[in-house]
Amino acid sequence: MKKSLSPIAHATASLILCLCVFTAWAQADPAAEMKAALTAAQAVAKDGPADVKLSEQAAIHLPEGFAFIPKNEAARILRAMGNRPGPDLLGMIFGKGADDNWFVVANYVKSGYIKDDDAKDWKADELLSNIKAGTEETNKERKSRGIPEVEVVGWIERPAYDPATHRLVWSMSSRDKNAPVDSPQGVNYNTYLLGREGFISMNLVTDLAAIEKLKPTARSLLAATEFDKGKTYADFNSATDHVAEFGLAALIGGVAAKKLGLFALIAAFAVKFAKVIGLAVIGFGALAMKMFKKKKPEDTA
Repeated sequence: MKKSLSPIAHATASLILCLCVFTAWAQADPAAEMKAALTAAQAVAKDGPADVKLSEQAAIHLPEGFAFIPKNEAARILRAMGNRPGPDLLGMIFGKGADDNWFVVANYVKSGYIKDDDAKDWKADELLSNIKAGTEETNKERKSRGIPEVEVVGWIERPAYDPATHRLVWSMSSRDKNAPVDSPQGVNYNTYLLGREGFISMNLVTDLAAIEKLKPTARSLLAATEFDKGKTYADFNSATDHVAEFGLAALIGGVAAKKLGLFALIAAFAVKFAKVIGLAVIGFGALAMKMFKKKKPEDTA
């Protein structure tokens, strides 16, 4: 029994509107490639409730109402959206509800053990300034590729780190550079879990209007993720284990992106998907679309 592709007409129509700004990256037939990518993804999607292995490091206890797309198929979707997924990609997670216009991109970065003692000293305003400066640098590359430049608007949620669970959460919004103040803003909601040898990032992409409603979703998926025994943060052995060259603040300020080669174009929502806006930070993101919905009886082949 195959999974329904009932949302595909909406998804591909929206995609055509959005990919027009990615002229340097566009496929010969972006709608056809997206449809093929979705078909391939739906064939291997794992529905919750289920335990999904994440590399050889961790697992996520995927709740009911969510679908996990493995690495290869997730990478194909991201490429169809105009992104450049890297080797650290674990997969993507979609909600299956009728109104789920969002997705999560999961990555594991083998950075080494990240010391978290700088969390007590960081200053949110300074971190924000660093991110804005870094975005201006990446705008040079965007401009050279014919991709619209973007600007960071500000925090949606200031960085918060829990030393007991070793979880980090932060979020900010972005929009087209020099756009009117009331222009649509895209949001990348970033969550991290630290481990013995690196970190898992689970970044939810949505729009500004939906983020407050979706914060509990992002946090619940983070809470459902855990490192395997022997790979947890508490398993660190100072005598044998590699320590990362950067601290926790780098996962906010973007230093890790340069050190680890994780440059990513995070293209977020705009009204009715008619526009793409982005922000270069750690992780991946793109245009979230309605897909992987619950099957209706009439849609079952």
